[in-house]
Amino acid sequence: MNMSSPARKPIMTLYSGYDCTYSHASRIVLFEKDVDCKIEYVDSSEISEVLADLNPYNETPTLIDRELVLYSSTLINEYLDERLPHPPLMPVDPVSRARARLMVRRIYRDWTRLLPVCIGKDAKKATEARMAIRDGLTALSPVFAVQAYLLGEDFSLVDCYMAALLWRLPSCGVEMPPQAKSVSEYAHRLFSRRAFQQSLSEIERGLRQKKSA
Repeated sequence: MNMSSPARKPIMTLYSGYDCTYSHASRIVLFEKDVDCKIEYVDSSEISEVLADLNPYNETPTLIDRELVLYSSTLINEYLDERLPHPPLMPVDPVSRARARLMVRRIYRDWTRLLPVCIGKDAKKATEARMAIRDGLTALSPVFAVQAYLLGEDFSLVDCYMAALLWRLPSCGVEMPPQAKSVSEYAHRLFSRRAFQQSLSEIERGLRQKKSA
């Protein structure tokens, strides 16, 4: 996939998994920034061969910007926000930026890392993981009852991570309760954004299509 027009040469290349939550967050950032970037999708059987000389951990996402090679979604996304400042996706002041980073860490540690467990073979652990995600996100309901996005009224980098997470909940068997209506409305706002729709791989689109079929 190439985000750039045929007449313009991409300035960056992102190696991305087809269904990788971390890669998806980086793709959302790229489309929000509307930057010329070539997205190279690689599956698990191709990663070692493709990324062996670029990433010592052989993982996606991996970003190439001229002579610079970056890996780790959080590093990539903050670099993109600094490299391409419009529209800004991180707060300006240090205290708010620190809070945003803490929220990103919480998303990964409390919820995103549990997604594979939700679809794993251990039924007990899968149920516990689904409940942990459901209850943790439900606890955020009061936030979205008074503001549009996680950090306030403006879409931010934190929302990119949340969008990638929330999109996968149905396919992982996580059902949000009625009292989390504001979270579901927040998810709808995220999914309705043009950049989010552009960011989806065909496999990721299928995650929701299979659920509704």
